[in-house]
Amino acid sequence: MTAESTHFRNPQYYINRELSWIEFDRRCLSEARNKENPLMERLKFLSITASNLDEFFMVRVASLQDMVRAGYKKKDIAGLSASEQLQAVLDATHTFMNQQYWTLNRQLLPELEEHGLFIVRDLSTLSRAETRYLEDYFSMNLFPVLTPMAVDSSRPFPLIRNKSLNIGALLTRKETDKPGILGPSKKSKKSGKVPKIKYEFATVQVPAVLPRILILPGQTSDLNRIVLLEDLIRHYLPKLFVNYEVKCTCPYRIMRSADFELAEDEAEDLLEEIKKQLKKRQRGDAIRLEVEKGIDSELLKLLMTELSLEKDFVYEIDGPLDLTYLMKAYGIDGFDELREHSYAPPQIVPALPPGCDIFEQIRKGDVFMHHPYQTFDPVVQFVASAASDPDVLAIKQTLYRVSGNSPIIAALAKAAENGKQVTVLVELKARFDEENNIVWAKELEKAGCHVIYGLQNLKTHSKITLVVRREEDGIRRYVHLGTGNYNDSTAKLYTDIGLMTCSDPIGEDATAVFNMLSGYSEPRFWNKLSLAPLWLKNRFLHLIGREEQHALNGEMAHIIAKMNSLCDPDIIEALYKASAAGVRIELIVRGICCLRPGIEGISQNISVRSIVGNFLEHSRIYYFENGGTPEVYAASADWMPRNLDRRVEIMFPLEDSAIKEKACHILKTELEDTVKAHIMRTDGTYDRVDRRNKELVNSQLQFCGEAVREAAALANGRDNRTFIPKGPSEIGNGGAQ
Repeated sequence: MTAESTHFRNPQYYINRELSWIEFDRRCLSEARNKENPLMERLKFLSITASNLDEFFMVRVASLQDMVRAGYKKKDIAGLSASEQLQAVLDATHTFMNQQYWTLNRQLLPELEEHGLFIVRDLSTLSRAETRYLEDYFSMNLFPVLTPMAVDSSRPFPLIRNKSLNIGALLTRKETDKPGILGPSKKSKKSGKVPKIKYEFATVQVPAVLPRILILPGQTSDLNRIVLLEDLIRHYLPKLFVNYEVKCTCPYRIMRSADFELAEDEAEDLLEEIKKQLKKRQRGDAIRLEVEKGIDSELLKLLMTELSLEKDFVYEIDGPLDLTYLMKAYGIDGFDELREHSYAPPQIVPALPPGCDIFEQIRKGDVFMHHPYQTFDPVVQFVASAASDPDVLAIKQTLYRVSGNSPIIAALAKAAENGKQVTVLVELKARFDEENNIVWAKELEKAGCHVIYGLQNLKTHSKITLVVRREEDGIRRYVHLGTGNYNDSTAKLYTDIGLMTCSDPIGEDATAVFNMLSGYSEPRFWNKLSLAPLWLKNRFLHLIGREEQHALNGEMAHIIAKMNSLCDPDIIEALYKASAAGVRIELIVRGICCLRPGIEGISQNISVRSIVGNFLEHSRIYYFENGGTPEVYAASADWMPRNLDRRVEIMFPLEDSAIKEKACHILKTELEDTVKAHIMRTDGTYDRVDRRNKELVNSQLQFCGEAVREAAALANGRDNRTFIPKGPSEIGNGGAQ
């Protein structure tokens, strides 16, 4: 089969995006099931799978449901209609949630109990002292906060908040002559028989303002017992409904659609429009109902009716609802031997020694950083130094997600107060960070910054900071470019790379970027940076096509691409064509991958691996062999339509030879990972690396060790660079296949 005769867009060669995402969450679940991981880390991974699934439902499943209701007929790249996708997703998530709770009940809870940590669900088994403690806690702390809500003809079914945990109950009035809210109980005057009982519904929200995990008193080093807040409420629920019989109770939780469409063309004030839409998020259509396994059939029917949900959208769960609570259990004091030792990055960054003038150091040469293995502090220092430097005239920055107490925001505000011209694009449409970003936008405006709320119909996802400084030889521009957000909190958890430079060509491009973002400028010529949605996609297609031509010419042809997700059909088609021509293609894709590797004549030269470890793999690095003259790039963009067509993204070259070597070392090490890597099969499933006759390589732990050793060597006056490969050619040995 030749490249000319192959239809590379055949749906059989593609994997549905949503099902591929579920495979990613299944890889996270495999970390929870992996006995090589410390027990508490496995607990954390199980919590992460639940958090991931919540967001998936709120956005992706909600979108599919909307398409089905709208009668959307167009099929996806895998040839599935919206209704077929929705059904496949619901089937897969039912199976997945069963696997989650099997992992919890059969693996994790028994092992926790072996180490002395018990989650007590049946409160009748507690000692007298423990019972008194919980009674007091309920009376003094919980009872005043709870609001029981009855449902009848005068009190309609209440709004159940998105992701809230609730207790539903069916009640009946006790036999008494005194009137009650639900009316007096009545007996038949003739027969004296009680008529068929009609049960009423009531619900209580489990308050999120109180800890969900209660640690019982009298804990010892080998015995720790905890109780869940919903179990405590359920146990004492009769105290909320005096003179009523409680027929049954059941915890339940609903998920609502969190996606919203902005009519940006019609919105006079984007900030105010987003505020309005955020209020609707709690009232979005219900898309999932979680209930405890064994729920009373009448109670379940009532919930399904009130929430307008069919059976496929109901998940009966064998255990506590909302497994994100396990992250709180992970944080319980003690059990240090069951955790991975935390990593604190060394404060020494090779190119930025302590106490240095950061601008002087950047003038000496470009600065490359690999987070979280190297500290994020220099990025904060870069902005903070600019804010207080009298020679700095202007600071311009894009912000997508920032931390709750952001030092970056504080530095920008200080710069404006110091009289510098500060321009900040705060992307208000960053999903689930909208409210946080609105607050920061207002704070920056109060400080005197010029704030841009984003571009119409586009999200600005690029990570760029420009500092304009007056120096003896004229104006100089300093630029930071990165693959991750300006968020000092997530920078400790996400793997990303960043570049600081005062290169004139990149400085000119950075100025053009901000002129485009703040005004109507669209330069025809750019030096080094590639931007989406203008021409970044075409640039990628050109680079892939160039490798294809090198392979056809019998020259060295090799692509290594590391990203979060791959689902753009044009990019996948180009990769298939390059593979068919003989290009060796190695993909490191953490999440969604709609490409099928290993198809004879199509993708037999393509391999796909995913690394799931304690840090979230987030950097985007792209390597092109280019016939023996390699080029390496980093970007804020994945190979997804949303990144390439609907967002402002930036790709930047890594041209300094030493920096290029470091980026290649990252790729090479991750390709050698045998501990945290999963290899994709043609059918879209993943297997762990076959370790037989292979060295054990955990790329994340290796990067930690290298950063510590390098910092220690520099602190001792030595330049220890032995871990860096000799050059990019060590990677580019694939040749034409």
